[in-house]
Amino acid sequence: MSLKEKLVTSFMAFEDNVDVHSPVHDIRTEAIKTFETEGFPSKKEEDWKYTSLNSILKHDYSVFPKHEEALEYRDVKKYFIHDIDAYKIIFIDGKYSSHLSQTTHDGIDVCLMSSALSKPKYSPIIENYFNKIATKNGLTSLNTAFSAEGAYIHIPKNKLVEKPIQIIHFSTGNEAALMLQPRNLVVVEENSHVQIIERHQSLTDNPVLTNSVTEIFADKRAIVDYYKIQNDNQSASLIDNTFVNQKDESIAKVHTFSFGGKLTRNNLNFFQNGERIDSIMKGITIIGEKQHVDHNTLVHHIEPNCESHQDYKGIFDENSTGVFNGKVIVEKEAQKTNAFQANNNILLSDKATINTKPQLEIFADDVKCSHGCTIGQLDESALFYMKQRGIPEKEARGLLMFAFSNNVLDSVKIPEIKKRITKLIAQKLGVNIGFDL
Repeated sequence: MSLKEKLVTSFMAFEDNVDVHSPVHDIRTEAIKTFETEGFPSKKEEDWKYTSLNSILKHDYSVFPKHEEALEYRDVKKYFIHDIDAYKIIFIDGKYSSHLSQTTHDGIDVCLMSSALSKPKYSPIIENYFNKIATKNGLTSLNTAFSAEGAYIHIPKNKLVEKPIQIIHFSTGNEAALMLQPRNLVVVEENSHVQIIERHQSLTDNPVLTNSVTEIFADKRAIVDYYKIQNDNQSASLIDNTFVNQKDESIAKVHTFSFGGKLTRNNLNFFQNGERIDSIMKGITIIGEKQHVDHNTLVHHIEPNCESHQDYKGIFDENSTGVFNGKVIVEKEAQKTNAFQANNNILLSDKATINTKPQLEIFADDVKCSHGCTIGQLDESALFYMKQRGIPEKEARGLLMFAFSNNVLDSVKIPEIKKRITKLIAQKLGVNIGFDL
C-alpha cells in the first residue's frame, strides 16, 4: 500500500475519533477528496521541478502514534530559547505536553487548535479564518483533512504581547517512522503586536515527515514577527506551508533559518489586501552532505502603495542542494508598489547545487521592482588579505561567510534569537566567531 492510499484509508479512522459536528467537519471531508485527486506533488509540476519527495515518501509512516512519551525539560532545554521569558506551546509526537507548556487566556488566547475546534466560544474565529487562505493543493489539503492539533493564537485589538510565543514540535522516535500534520492559526487584530518562534525537532534517527500548515492574519496596523528555526536531524524532513494575509498598514516579517534536516521545503505566501503594507521575508540556509532545502515564496501585491522585501542567503557544501523559487505578482491596481527580491548563494563544493529562479509579474506601470540572484564562491582576494593579516584560513573563510549572511540577522528583533542563530552559524561553519551580536 502506498503512503497516499494509507492516508486516504486512515481518514475514516481519524473521523471516528473527532467530533463530526465540528465546524470544520465538512472542510475536512472536502480536503481529503482533494488530496485523493491530487496526491503528492511531483517534479512534473513547475513549482516542484527541482525537489523530489520520492526519497521521503517510501517509508511506512505511522499516522497515529501508538505510544505517548513524556519528556523532561532538562532533556530538551537546549532546543528552547531558554534565556527569555516566553509563552510555550509544546507537542510531543503530535500530542500536547501540558507540563512543558505555558499557555494563557489572560486578555489573549495562546492555546491549542484542538480546543479552538471543539469549544463553541472559539467558533466565530474558526468560521472566519480557518482554511481561508491556505492554497487548496494536495499537501495543504492533506493537512486540512487531518487537522486536529497545533497552535491557536488570537490577539485581540490593541494588545502588545509582552512575551514571545514559542511553538515546538518534538518527535521522540517511539515509532519506526512518523508523519505529523500540525495546523497553526494566528489571528492578530488591529494595532496588536506579537512575536512567534517555531521549531520542529526530532530526538532520534528514526524517519520523521512533518507536513505543517500555518495561517496568519494581520489586521490593520498589526505587527507579526515570526521566526522559523530549522536545525533538525538528517533523518527528519519538513514541508512547511505558511500563508499570511495582511490588511492596511500592517507589517509581517518571517525569518527562516535552515541548517538541518534531510529535506526541507518552505512554501511561504503573502497576500496584501490593503494599502501601505510591508511584507518582509528573509532567510539563511547553510547545509552540507546530501541535505536539500527549497524556498518557494510568493508575494501578491493587490492594492497600491505597498512594499515587500525578500532577501535569502545560501551557503552549500558537499553534495547539498538548494532551491529558491521566488515570485512577486503586482496587480494592475497596485500602483506605487516597491518590491525587492534577492537570492545570493555561495557554493563551497564542486558537487553542491543551487537552482534559483526569481520572478516578477508586473501588471502595473508605476512601480519600483527589482530582483536578482548571484551564485559564486568566496572572494579569493579578500581571503588572501585576511591571511596576510595573520588570520588562519579556516577562520578567515568562516568570517567571510558570516559577513555574507549577516545582513539577514540585522532585522532580527529578539536579541536572544540573534545570539542563538549567530552560534548556530558558527557551528555550521566550523569556526569560533569570537563575539556575540
